[in-house]
Amino acid sequence: MDVPEVRTYDTKEVTLVIEGVAITGAAEGSWVNAERAEDDFSEHVGAQGEVALAETNNFTGEITVTLDGTSPSNDFLYSLSRRRGKNAIVPVTIVDANENGGIRVSASQARVRRPANYESSNEITQREWTIFCASLEFAV
Repeated sequence: MDVPEVRTYDTKEVTLVIEGVAITGAAEGSWVNAERAEDDFSEHVGAQGEVALAETNNFTGEITVTLDGTSPSNDFLYSLSRRRGKNAIVPVTIVDANENGGIRVSASQARVRRPANYESSNEITQREWTIFCASLEFAV
C-alpha cells in the first residue's frame, strides 16, 4: 500500500518586499492576497454554439496586505501612501518559497492606493493596505 506524501506549508516562507523593504508584522489568517483586475480572456458563444475567445490585455491588479496594528511596517506603508507622482511608484514582490505551491508575484510599478483605516480597541487591531499594480505578474 502506497502511503501518501505528507506536505507542509509555512507562512514564514512567504515574503512581501516593497521598494526593497521586507514587510513584517503579518496579521493572523490570510495576510496577503494578489489578484488581477480582470480574467485573462472573455468568451462569446454564437447563436449556433460557436465559441470565440478574446484575449484581455488588462494586467492591472491589486495586492491586499493585512498587518497587525503593532507592525513596524505600517509606518513605512503610511509614508509610501503620502508620496505623489513618480516618487509614489515602487516595485513590489511576493515570494512563496514553500516547496509545494510556491509562487512569485511581482509588479515593477505599484502604488499604495490610500492609507489604511485606523481602529483602536482593547485588543490588537489590524490595518489593511491595498496596493495598485500596473502589471501584476504571476510565475511558478
